[in-house]
Amino acid sequence: MAKYLLLKHYRGAPAAVNDVAMDRWTPEEIDAHMAYMGDFATKLGETGEFVDGQALRPEGAWVRYDGEGRPPVTDGPFPETKDLIAGWMIIDVDSWDRAVELAGELSAAPGAGGKPIHEWLEVRPLFDAPPTSGD
Repeated sequence: MAKYLLLKHYRGAPAAVNDVAMDRWTPEEIDAHMAYMGDFATKLGETGEFVDGQALRPEGAWVRYDGEGRPPVTDGPFPETKDLIAGWMIIDVDSWDRAVELAGELSAAPGAGGKPIHEWLEVRPLFDAPPTSGD
């Protein structure tokens, strides 16, 4: 089994087919989307493929170390041009092909008008051991 990270983006990814920002959805459309996401996670939990997942709020900041004894440097809140992660899910599957298959299914979550979003999801493999200089 290999673990993969499925990343949902607020922006920064190619535009989805049903590209209506969530803040313009009705409460019923948001509820349907969240129910789909929950049902998807439950289904993967039943097959042993779900590891974890969370939706993220849009606010946040970049933070970095600025030297010994100095406070961290922040850049935020995020300007409109920066990429934001809307949420993530970690899956544990037998192959890359299965990870891609599940990402495609997750991309069909309903959005505006109850129609599938067809959003792009970023699929990233996780290291199964700490990285070394030879990886």
